[in-house]
Amino acid sequence: MAEQKIIVGLDIGTTKICTIVGRMGEYGKVDILGLGQVPTNGGVTRGVVSNIDKTVNAIIASAEQASQNSNVEINRVHVGIAGAHINSIQHKGMIIRNDVENEISQSDLDKLEADMYKLSVNPGDKIIHVLPQDFTVDNEPGIVDPIGMAGVKLEGNYHIITGQITAAKNIHKCVEKSGLKVSELTLEPLASSESVLSDEELEAGVVLVDIGGGTTDVAIFHEKIIRHTAIIPYGGNIITEDIREGCNVMKHQAELLKTRFGSALADESTENEIVSIPGLRGRDPKEISVKNLSMIINARVAEILELVYYEIKASGMEKRLVGGIVITGGGAMLKNITQLAEYITGLDARIGYPNEHLAKGLVEEVKSPIYATAVGLVLKGLREESESFNHFRQEQEEVLVEEEPMSEAEEAERSIKAERREHFFTKFKAWLKDESDIQDF
Repeated sequence: MAEQKIIVGLDIGTTKICTIVGRMGEYGKVDILGLGQVPTNGGVTRGVVSNIDKTVNAIIASAEQASQNSNVEINRVHVGIAGAHINSIQHKGMIIRNDVENEISQSDLDKLEADMYKLSVNPGDKIIHVLPQDFTVDNEPGIVDPIGMAGVKLEGNYHIITGQITAAKNIHKCVEKSGLKVSELTLEPLASSESVLSDEELEAGVVLVDIGGGTTDVAIFHEKIIRHTAIIPYGGNIITEDIREGCNVMKHQAELLKTRFGSALADESTENEIVSIPGLRGRDPKEISVKNLSMIINARVAEILELVYYEIKASGMEKRLVGGIVITGGGAMLKNITQLAEYITGLDARIGYPNEHLAKGLVEEVKSPIYATAVGLVLKGLREESESFNHFRQEQEEVLVEEEPMSEAEEAERSIKAERREHFFTKFKAWLKDESDIQDF
């Protein structure tokens, strides 16, 4: 049953809203069942909902397309969140274990993580993710998985991601007004990393750069642990705006010039190459120099990549990124962008395509970098559902094991496990309900 679980990813972007339906297929690969995509029409600005009605209409249209294409009734979605309001901090937590006889268990890590959600953050912000880095057991640092170890003092280093409460509430409101429910709210660069990064890159150290319409999302990984995140408030739309003003053309013409003839390197364009675009009614066509077009694009893309390089240096991981840079999102389709990234940062660069973890279905339709976030939301949702199911089953098996009379400390730990079982049981019942709602296809 867990292998047939269907997950829907909803990417609420600045330029488009994309819905992708997927399920776990053979050999751990994902089958893409349906895709729906519509423009936001100004409902989202730099990753943040700015018009509720326009965003709701776009979500409904996108979900209907995906539902028709996949023949699946969509009820719950995994949604991405981004925007300049996203911040990240590093924090260390500590607990003293009273029960020194028993090994460190998952409940100890849960308690430590729960304490992180109690941290004081900026007014109007909330904690979105608490991501463990490593642990220290009795002054022994650098432990990735302390479960099973003996120890009294347990410390943990955490990467904490915060965002505006109002931004998150507006996303929930838009989804609910569309007749859907939010299963999980995920930071978009974390979702994109699921779809375009390999295990080797995550281990070696890599920078994910997701250039969307309104923002550029940065996530830095090393030893399969996220070390730094940042949201740069510039994306593909500001490049289009520069072209519109610099070449004195309409916005839709500027977008076509960028995607069809644009280049991130001006030196790669010839001096005498000209593009002719239709003039307004009764006016002559306008001639645009491809060289000048590339110079406009180069100036803005270089600025974005320099801000990315600043975040790399600020993370302290610059010398550890053997995997270099992986560029994804709509901006990754700009010609020669990897060469410019290598020139500015000194790191190897490649384009990230979200097809590494896909098995069959609409793979050709979604293999473009513009679908990296939506595909990543599906992958992340499937992984979390599988982990929750396995965790629930493991807890159920532990209940069936006959135990000897327990001490007070063991009774307390059993009580904690009982609470966690109840949580997973509730989630499992909801999961079964979702399964019954899915139509045959």
